[in-house]
Amino acid sequence: MKTELSLLNRTLELYRYPKLSHDKLQAWDAGDEYLITHVEEQNFNRGQHILVLNDNFGALSCWLSSQHVVTTVSDSFISQQGIHANLAHNHCASVNVISSVENWPNHVDLVIMQIPRNNRYLTWQLSQIRALYGDSCQVIAVNKAKEIHSSTLKLFEKHLGHTTTSLAWKKHRLVFSQGDQPNPPHVEPYTTWRVEEEAMTLSNLPNVYSGESLDLGARFFLPHLPGHAKYHDIIDLGCGNGVLSVKLRQLNPDATITSVDESYMAVESAKNNILLNHLSNEKARFVANNCLDGFSAQTQDLVVCNPPFHQQQAITDHIAWQMFCDAKHVLRTGGELLVIGNRHLGYDKKLEKLFGKRQVKLVATNAKFVILQATK
Repeated sequence: MKTELSLLNRTLELYRYPKLSHDKLQAWDAGDEYLITHVEEQNFNRGQHILVLNDNFGALSCWLSSQHVVTTVSDSFISQQGIHANLAHNHCASVNVISSVENWPNHVDLVIMQIPRNNRYLTWQLSQIRALYGDSCQVIAVNKAKEIHSSTLKLFEKHLGHTTTSLAWKKHRLVFSQGDQPNPPHVEPYTTWRVEEEAMTLSNLPNVYSGESLDLGARFFLPHLPGHAKYHDIIDLGCGNGVLSVKLRQLNPDATITSVDESYMAVESAKNNILLNHLSNEKARFVANNCLDGFSAQTQDLVVCNPPFHQQQAITDHIAWQMFCDAKHVLRTGGELLVIGNRHLGYDKKLEKLFGKRQVKLVATNAKFVILQATK
């Protein structure tokens, strides 16, 4: 794994978070390099206030902090931890790192953006830039050239203003935009919709997975969630918009339910959806975290989990393995981990290795998904 980002006679040592001993993925991409090189070539005056959006592990924040005042906005708890760690490791100047649900600064001179995969989140960020800063600052964004479609550029023009692009470099392209759209449409932060078969209403902030309809995995999982007096303490790990938390609260009204996700917008949406469905949050906790870091051992009776198989742009299975290990750690003896996943991911083998073959059983399956229960 390459850890040294060397550009323009300067070197940063950067790591992904969490730092893994055999990680083959590096903490930055060619898009970061393209943005950094372009900004340096513009010779901006020192001390510019730069807003950095969607910095994966801090390459942009670390580099720009040497000459400018930097505020970094991220929806990812994991990215934030990586940014903080890399800032400290490289002895960088202070950067104001805030979450996606906090207020942005009132004034910035330049916005630097890694274009997010989620178009609803991109639309919301563009509308925020236009509303807060107008045409007083320039926006420079980057993505892989194959991911910048004509529809992407139309979003920039519709919600921000005049937009152009650069030539491709290392399969990446820059997008330049100015907030001069005279009549940008208003963008609501929440999207609200009804799940009729569950008598449930859900509302999602822009960067929440499956934010306009119930995803197939959750739809299959919901009828198999348990309700029993023996479940005093429950964790919804990777809670997303909190749909499983809502159902678990309906089935287990007296339990303490903790909704955990690495997305700040997911955690906030889960919290909102408990209230939206007229459920008590008296015994509810909502935590942005890297899996179950810092949770005490043997404190839970049930963990439900729908693991992601990617981190930012990278496909990886280490998150699922960490979730399973963390779940076993926090479960009391006799406690249960309930997992849903695509059939081809082989979660049964991972769970058998961790919990023992006799402790893993099949709960339900269909053509696409499998639900497994592992008992500690």
